[in-house]
Amino acid sequence: MSEQDDWYRKAINEYGAALERLARAYEAGPEDRRDLLQEIHIALWRSFTGFDERCSLRTWVYRVGQNIAVTHIYRSRKTKKLNLLSIEDLDESEQPAASDSTATTVETQLLLVQLYALIQRLNPAERQIITLYLEGLDAASIGEITGISPGYAATKIHRIKQILAKRFVERRQS
Repeated sequence: MSEQDDWYRKAINEYGAALERLARAYEAGPEDRRDLLQEIHIALWRSFTGFDERCSLRTWVYRVGQNIAVTHIYRSRKTKKLNLLSIEDLDESEQPAASDSTATTVETQLLLVQLYALIQRLNPAERQIITLYLEGLDAASIGEITGISPGYAATKIHRIKQILAKRFVERRQS
């Protein structure tokens, strides 16, 4: 087993769920989401040949994942018209299974589906910032991953939250 494999296993154990959420923020459809996640995993594994620990594992994983997701979206736009969810499409989008969930849990899950639909409407740079924020990263970490200043990251987070809140309210009223 190589050091590259060891780093990859550690990264997936610690950040695998975050990468799945990242893919969900960038792709609405389950097939496209699986394709993106696969691209991220391949790129991440390959990237560990050059990982020299100058940054944290978390920063490295998010940087690779975000870069692949943004590239994926730009490539999708070139090859086909990007199908963003419309309000009508939300009813047809993948809904979480209700199984044994309580009404509160189901409502929370539906709100998350709506939030992801709104995030998918953002431009790739805004998606990148807000998905990192939703993963609990602070402005300094987001700046390090995206290459922007921490102050600019904080400003963008604030503005994106306002945009999402406004759109969320508009959606609920319609």
